[in-house]
Amino acid sequence: MVMQPKRARAILPPSRASGAIALLRGHQTHPSERRRGGVQASHMGDGGSDRVWAEHYIRTTSLRDKLTAPPAGLWCGEESIAAPVAPGRPARLKVAAVGLPTPKLKALQAADKRAQLVHTFWHHELQAAELMCWALLAYRDTPRSFRRGLVAICADEIRHMHMYNAYLEQLGFGVGDFPVRDWFWLRLPACKTPLSYVATMGVGFEGGNLDHTARFAARFRRVGDVAGASLQEQIGSEEVAHVRFAWHWYQRWSGNASFDHWRSQLPAPLSPLLMRGRPLAREARRAAGFSGDFIDALAGWKMDMPRAGETET
Repeated sequence: MVMQPKRARAILPPSRASGAIALLRGHQTHPSERRRGGVQASHMGDGGSDRVWAEHYIRTTSLRDKLTAPPAGLWCGEESIAAPVAPGRPARLKVAAVGLPTPKLKALQAADKRAQLVHTFWHHELQAAELMCWALLAYRDTPRSFRRGLVAICADEIRHMHMYNAYLEQLGFGVGDFPVRDWFWLRLPACKTPLSYVATMGVGFEGGNLDHTARFAARFRRVGDVAGASLQEQIGSEEVAHVRFAWHWYQRWSGNASFDHWRSQLPAPLSPLLMRGRPLAREARRAAGFSGDFIDALAGWKMDMPRAGETET
């Protein structure tokens, strides 16, 4: 039967290891098995199949459900559920074919431009949560520990959505006040294997977010928005665990930690150019497990460099 939401427990302090790190360290619990402060328990109630919940999360058009954490006690279901090709979108979200341009530093002095930027970040977190669910459905034969990690990261992304929403409200804005673009949904389903998925989503895009959060934290601080800067820094620090999780599985499945091999797993036309910021957050990337050689190769990569095994044309 359908259960009514229960009150959430207090949020874990930022200093605690995130669920993805806990899973890699062999801990017994993860964020999907704990209540999150400010995040309701799923209306599906405690327990249930992870695949059934994942499909619901992707397809729902309820903003309330999109902001609801995975229920405690999900088990690894054996259902064969096709991965949706597109997510459900709440009526409040205005989906556009072209995204808004990123505000420059001077523009960020205006609260509405900072709100616009953070609204984009909020939508990135939503897509990340949905695409963790998509991977859970798309790759049926992955280990249960990998599936639990996807749910754990999904819970983190939903919590980040709440953090961004609280910031927006402080500026006098809310979810739906700016158009969004489902950019990641147009690209991640091209990953045909779980190896390609972790290479693209976790190592690639979430790895790039380590750079982006550091850069925007600095920009927010330069325009005097200390709260916005601190928010970027906190989320960036928590993303390290997500990248480490992806890098762990990438190495386990590929047996190869080289830059060229990683690059070969990105679905065309995606390239490392889209998966790095300037400057690189080298310390955060090292904390996520990348070698100095990998980071140097990423920093020096140029568009005219062929993939491993390719020749210049």
